[in-house]
Amino acid sequence: MVVDVENLFMSVHKEEDTDTKQVYFYLFKLLRKCILQMSQPVVEGSLGSPPFEKPNIEQGVLNFVQYKFSHLPPKERQTMYELSKMFLLCLNYWKLETPSQFRQRSQNDDVATYKVNYTRWLCYCHVPQSCDSLPRYETTHVFGRSLLKSIFTVTRRQLLEKFRVEKDKLVPEKRTLILTHFPKFLSMLEEEIYGENSPIWEADFTVPAAEGAQLVSRPAAVSTVAVPSTPLFSKKLSNSSSAVSMDASTPEPLPGEKRKLPESLTLEDAKRIRVMGDIPMELVNEVMLTITDPAAMLGPETSLLSANAARDETARLEERRGIIEFHVIGNSLSQKSNKKILMWLVGLQNVFSHQLPRMPKEYITRLVFDPKHKTLALIKDGRVIGGICFRMFPTQGFTEIVFCAVTSNEQVKGYGTHLMNHLKEYHIKHNILYFLTYADEYAIGYFKKQGFSKDIKVPKSRYLGYIKDYEGATLMECELNPRIPYTELSHIIKKQKEIIKKLIERKQAQIRKVYPGLTCFKEGVRQIPIESVPGIRETGWKPLGKEKGKELKDPDQLYNTLKNLLAQIKTHPSAWPFMEPVKKSEAPDYYEIIRFPIDLKTMTERLKNRYYVTKKLFIADLQRIITNCREYNPPDSDYCKCANTLEKFFYFKLKEGGLIDK
Repeated sequence: MVVDVENLFMSVHKEEDTDTKQVYFYLFKLLRKCILQMSQPVVEGSLGSPPFEKPNIEQGVLNFVQYKFSHLPPKERQTMYELSKMFLLCLNYWKLETPSQFRQRSQNDDVATYKVNYTRWLCYCHVPQSCDSLPRYETTHVFGRSLLKSIFTVTRRQLLEKFRVEKDKLVPEKRTLILTHFPKFLSMLEEEIYGENSPIWEADFTVPAAEGAQLVSRPAAVSTVAVPSTPLFSKKLSNSSSAVSMDASTPEPLPGEKRKLPESLTLEDAKRIRVMGDIPMELVNEVMLTITDPAAMLGPETSLLSANAARDETARLEERRGIIEFHVIGNSLSQKSNKKILMWLVGLQNVFSHQLPRMPKEYITRLVFDPKHKTLALIKDGRVIGGICFRMFPTQGFTEIVFCAVTSNEQVKGYGTHLMNHLKEYHIKHNILYFLTYADEYAIGYFKKQGFSKDIKVPKSRYLGYIKDYEGATLMECELNPRIPYTELSHIIKKQKEIIKKLIERKQAQIRKVYPGLTCFKEGVRQIPIESVPGIRETGWKPLGKEKGKELKDPDQLYNTLKNLLAQIKTHPSAWPFMEPVKKSEAPDYYEIIRFPIDLKTMTERLKNRYYVTKKLFIADLQRIITNCREYNPPDSDYCKCANTLEKFFYFKLKEGGLIDK
């Protein structure tokens, strides 16, 4: 909040427009008052609270897509839907003209109403983009037709002009789409915005689906990725002593037989082979050719201003175009200093000092220029706009992240996520797979998004005395997976989703039989089994009910559950024959008859070594103890009686613990 006050103070002095300056000054005084009173800022007065209109702009535009394009084939309809998302995203980040500019352009319009909406936009949408202390709302979520009518004409002209200027930066497919289809889309939308009887602005708007057509599904939020719910590179971190300012199944072996792998197969190949009902690679490759062929795909490429693009998509595109660069730099005492690197280090020191005002400037300078520390610098237009300062401890197997920040006017663009992804790939190349850093309560959410956890797997003896401790902060760890290309991860996941979507479409096309709708719900039935839906099995659906119980996702939770269960089994009166491996001196032929011996002592060792990555492995070993006993001993022996009793006991405990169905 202190940094926000400083930024607003600078904005008040720099702003030339009178109306905007007044709003900045009001927000400056509001935040200053909140700091003194240690309270949360609330915008008061006659502005009201969001949302200001219903239906909002997003609802109206999506209604427009359904109203105008629901009769089109799915691919063309999806194209229009993508154009609508692109338009909504542009509106969310578009800077509105000031009331004085609006007055000169539209003398006959209601200037007073626009001034109120402009003030609301500044307080709730625009200023909070750079001031994290203020609650932020999307323009398209809180405003409706009134504001859109005021700004659409000029926004449309500026938007199309911007695309025309930047057309050379676009690939041919995007250029055709934006310069040809987008203007037509906006013209049709304009008719509905200014039309007196347009139904898209009605609260109860509905449009019947055309025969055989399915309306485009709406997302919960149009720009959830471009504007995360928690601010990136939150400046709230600077209010603490933390040194960080941030951007915002294992196959089950058969109990009685050990399957051998062909020598030509790796473990990963074997895992793929064991997946039942897997998609043939030939089909996957065919789908890949479809989704990567521009001639076979209609609609804009979602990486271009997509409302559902990943957080780092914009940064990744800018890197490909050469707009931004990443360099690992550091000071050196053994080599002659490079002037450019020294200038970048000074720039990094300034960025860290500005974004971390509570950290002593001398301390930041000392670490940035310390030869033992390196910094991954983010360069744009030849100057530093962000970076991550870190120190590697190769002998200890981890790296300490010391500072991380992006300059305030370059935030909310995904630079922080892309910066961290580059740092991960850099460390994978150097075979260091653990990050350690301290974060305060405001940074924990960001770190979790980047794969950090409060669960520290690095032994304390390895980092104690090596890393810098910060009072009031939480130590967090990130374990890197060397098989993941982090800078392309979101793009890979997006491609996987597209493949699955196309596979579903192909499956739907193969199913030609149309079943009548279900009538049981009209008769009062609330729920029916999925398998009773006519034709459901023909789609390839398979029931999941045969899987006993739900698998525990958290490895530590699974470990603790199995540890407690094994302890109870070992203390059971009937467990004595199975506590240790069978001695060959007592049963010479035992290991000739029993191919896969197991006992509770061996299970305890396996548990300690984290062998039981799934409950199935654990249950299989328990059952093998019983099976081996029955195979070697007569049914009426004391050993078999103990086995029968113990079997009932541990299955009761498995049900009680929720590891299998009751």
